[in-house]
Amino acid sequence: MPSVDARELFAPLGPSYDRVGATLSFGQDPRWRRFLVERLPRDGGHVLDVATGTGLVAAGLLQRGFEVTGVDQSAEMLARARERFGPRVELVESSAEALPFSDGSFDHLTVTYLLRYVDDPGATLRELARVVRPGGTVASLEFGVPSGVARPAWEVYVRAGLPLAGRVLRNGWKEVGDFLGGSIRSYWDAYPEGRQLALWDAAQVDDVALRRMSLGGGVVIWGRKT
Repeated sequence: MPSVDARELFAPLGPSYDRVGATLSFGQDPRWRRFLVERLPRDGGHVLDVATGTGLVAAGLLQRGFEVTGVDQSAEMLARARERFGPRVELVESSAEALPFSDGSFDHLTVTYLLRYVDDPGATLRELARVVRPGGTVASLEFGVPSGVARPAWEVYVRAGLPLAGRVLRNGWKEVGDFLGGSIRSYWDAYPEGRQLALWDAAQVDDVALRRMSLGGGVVIWGRKT
């Protein structure tokens, strides 16, 4: 399913990622990330933030009193996260498909915009759940495809608006603008809601809930590791 190298795609985006990501989502991306963080209990535990990027979710976790370790395969994005956090967050360069941690190492796990970029989302989700202790929360944020009356407007935006914005912004955003809409659509065609929930069950995550946000433009899924 993935048609691009995520490391190459994200390498040039670090300096502008936070600002542009919020703008292109009409201010919704920060709201989705806050909702993701709020799915975790306030127990002061240790959270692994996967695909941490520049550290937007990790920053929210710190504000809620968690100890945070961030993982990303992009050295360039991690460099921006290091500028943000200094020594407050341990940052590890690693693929999410083979995490360098033992079973049950973390109390909870968050992951953002990852599964569209891996060859086997089910195997990756099992790997993420592996490093969470029994009873811990696993929570994911992904772009969604709206349905109903919002779908035509979404199609116009991802087919025309995003590519145009990418060409105006340059600095790596052209590739993102061309890629993003098709990537989101292909992922949801291959993994509709029911199939995604089955992957969570196969990863031994129970009590799974799903929330569609902003007319379905963002989707948060979370559950409890058994």
